[in-house]
Amino acid sequence: MSSWFEQSDAWIDAHFAEEVAFLQALVQVPTDTPPGNNAPHARRSAELLEAMGLATEQHPVPAPLVQAQGMASITNLIVRRRYQEGGPVLALNAHGDVVPPGEGWTHEPYGGEVAGDLESGQLYGRAAAVSKSDFASYTFALRALEAMQARGAALRGGVELHFTYDEEFGGELGPGWLLKQGLSKPDLLIAAGFSYQVITAHNGCLQMEVTVLGQAAHAAYPDSGVDALQASVALLNALYAQNTRYRQISSQVPGITHPYLNVGRIEGGSNTNVVPGRVTFKLDRRMIPEEDPVAVEADLRRLIRDTAAGLPGITVEIKRLLLAHSLKPLPGNEALVAALQKHGETVFGEPIPTSGTPLYTDVRLYGAQGIPAAIYGAGPRTVLESNAKRADEHVQLADLRRATKVVARTLLELLQA
Repeated sequence: MSSWFEQSDAWIDAHFAEEVAFLQALVQVPTDTPPGNNAPHARRSAELLEAMGLATEQHPVPAPLVQAQGMASITNLIVRRRYQEGGPVLALNAHGDVVPPGEGWTHEPYGGEVAGDLESGQLYGRAAAVSKSDFASYTFALRALEAMQARGAALRGGVELHFTYDEEFGGELGPGWLLKQGLSKPDLLIAAGFSYQVITAHNGCLQMEVTVLGQAAHAAYPDSGVDALQASVALLNALYAQNTRYRQISSQVPGITHPYLNVGRIEGGSNTNVVPGRVTFKLDRRMIPEEDPVAVEADLRRLIRDTAAGLPGITVEIKRLLLAHSLKPLPGNEALVAALQKHGETVFGEPIPTSGTPLYTDVRLYGAQGIPAAIYGAGPRTVLESNAKRADEHVQLADLRRATKVVARTLLELLQA
């Protein structure tokens, strides 16, 4: 008789067309954030899960909390499966919210189109790779696990699916809300990722809004005003000079290089013939795991205020939008990481290394609760290859199939009695 691992692989192969159809259905329900009206996708996901026999808890986040974050609706989902006592509860978390599609698509962003066949084709659509693909890989890994139980595999512990909808705005109303409400406290976590590496650490992120206040005036009489845009140029130059200095700081985590800063949005002024009296810009400061977030924020605030102090008639207001801590490996994740690497090498036919990522993720929220974690799922070697957050985002179906097998094998290894 073949091993449980081989039988699990065969079950996934036999049900792969169904898995692809499931992912297509998930992609076809938009979850653009903003505006962040994500409850309809949660309802559709729950319908599909229930149709597979997976009882699904729907946990709506109170509307005032959601609206205060600039979104319309969030309903987070939990599927719980329990086996014999004495084993760990392993949660699988993926997020359904995504950035809007943007321009430049050659495939319908919410079409779920499959180009090619199930062996070598691609499935296109916003969130096809990040991370509705892992709604599919995790769901069908769980189903494969239960198929093996039905054939006689003895399991202990449990599995939970956590499908959440606040990653783009920081995760506090996704996994953060489920954990703070005491709705779950798993022993281990696998979170949405890509297939060719196991991520065990990631950067932190500080996002801030800086408002530069001067005095508006008619452009014919510029000396009667104080130009907030000109002052903003001085502030931006100081920030970009600091960004250059960040390159001298190196992380010891493979896959992570150095801190960096990005100004991603700027707006201000009222008309072409008016000296701008108000300019607002938003910045994103990525923090390597070795940095202290409190010190990083204090240093940035000091730089902005000291620069503004040298600009007559200018005041600044600084608002923190997000402080996401970095992820560092927690004791207790060793068996999980080793299982993912071992089965990844077997299924993909090449070593699956561990590394860090410059991204920040919801996994930090589990880490803050002391839950050891690893990031692994369906996707290519790099974010760029998937076109995540760009036009024509897609997942290779071969990666989806193989990643599902790796996760199912890992569940079998960690939960076998």
